[in-house]
Amino acid sequence: MDFSKEDVSQIKEKGLTTDEVKRQIAIFERGNVVMNVREAATIRNGIISCSQEEMDKLSGLYDSEKENLEVLKFVPASGAATRMFKAFYQFLDEYDPGKESVEEYTEKKNDEKLEMFFNRMKQLPFYDKVKQKITEEKNEFDTLPEDEQRLLFVKTMLTEEGLNLGDYPKGLVPFHKYEDHLATAFEEHLIEAADYAASNGKAKLHFTVSEEHQEKFKAEFTEIQDRLEKETGVNFQVSYSFQDPKTDTVAVTLENEPFRDENGQIFFRPGGHGALLENLDKQDADLIFIKNIDNVVIPKYRKKLADYKKMLAGKLLELQKETFGSIEKLEKDISEEKLEEIINFTRKKLNSGLSIDFDALEKTEKINVLKKKLNRPIRICGMVKNEGEPGGGPFWVTHKSGEISLQIVESAQIDHDNYQQSKIAQEATHFNPVDVVCGKKNYKGENFKLQDYVDEETSFIAKKTKDGKELKALELPGLWNGGMADWITIFVEVPVETFNPVKTVADLLKPTHQVS
Repeated sequence: MDFSKEDVSQIKEKGLTTDEVKRQIAIFERGNVVMNVREAATIRNGIISCSQEEMDKLSGLYDSEKENLEVLKFVPASGAATRMFKAFYQFLDEYDPGKESVEEYTEKKNDEKLEMFFNRMKQLPFYDKVKQKITEEKNEFDTLPEDEQRLLFVKTMLTEEGLNLGDYPKGLVPFHKYEDHLATAFEEHLIEAADYAASNGKAKLHFTVSEEHQEKFKAEFTEIQDRLEKETGVNFQVSYSFQDPKTDTVAVTLENEPFRDENGQIFFRPGGHGALLENLDKQDADLIFIKNIDNVVIPKYRKKLADYKKMLAGKLLELQKETFGSIEKLEKDISEEKLEEIINFTRKKLNSGLSIDFDALEKTEKINVLKKKLNRPIRICGMVKNEGEPGGGPFWVTHKSGEISLQIVESAQIDHDNYQQSKIAQEATHFNPVDVVCGKKNYKGENFKLQDYVDEETSFIAKKTKDGKELKALELPGLWNGGMADWITIFVEVPVETFNPVKTVADLLKPTHQVS
């Protein structure tokens, strides 16, 4: 494939090379690679379920060690709130008050969340704020017919003349209403961090944001910092980063030719959350909590959440200690008995598959294999019982090499046309809430280079549109999917109360997001 001088210049400006763009186009030509799921990970078969005694022990370990550690909370927060309000942009576009009532519209749409929104919108955290904006423009609101109120409320909630909430980053939309203030998801993440991610009186948080939204986040932090630090007794240190433009991926036509915009330029798109691996790689911390921006809890669940977060962190420290100790033993003259102990630890506690011919290897070869298996980043992933929420799940996967490992697999990565693979997917008992604690330093205290542990074949191709034309888009291996495919991976069950994502605005009406 040949590129024009203008193409080459554009590619260089993105921080890419023509070889990299050709490599991406080759992925389109290859198509999606499905995962070979062997079986669903379940309790006592890939997922650990901790007793209260074990929880207390692990939490205690973390509490005793955290003052000696650099702890960080890493929050992907670049998403806009637009998708939260998608059904209501559609409502404004389609609803004709002269032809139907709001109730008739919602019945036609057969959307339970839409119906819940209109029936309970007074319970939205920002209801009073929207109403106040309306009364600034109009003297009356409560006296209007109900359908007029509903339409006016949605317009004021979303349009530029109103609050324009859909144009906000999701992290800055009010999620919870307290007696004296509204709390955004951003604020709730700070409070949560004080509960479990603070050490030496400080809580460090890193948010990946869109560049155009950074100043809004900074302004919000300035507004709430003093109040939160007085409430929690913790000093908050907040940093931000953007998705690097060089992680954008080329879009192609349905014929796998570079898709060009109206100016004839090659069209590049953000590479999905897998692009944030580079942002994570740049963080220097001993222990990192990862959690999505839209997943926060109300005070009722804060203690339970903190207890489980500390337990996951303690599990990481426990395994790190044994893993680092094993590597150090392997670097000395080790007895057969000690070697066998490390082999059992690798197989049983780290879920690390060893090749079929491993047992036939010479001692020196075994040691080299084990060093490679043990000297990797470690992640402890909370898993929630499957209650119908969308998201990837925990599976045992067979790789091309024949080795077996635990992976977080998205539904789109499974061949549902294959009866056996589809059946295994349906047997999944848990799903991934993105509740990760990870250690990205080796036994010498050096940072791993995270790109070395990515499964590049797990890039995902999706069909999209631009300017009314169909295109194919490429998403990089997901941050907690293929992006961490070669990490030491441990799954631990956590309760559903710790998982409260907000995918649509109606989710804010669930009991788990109602403060009072």
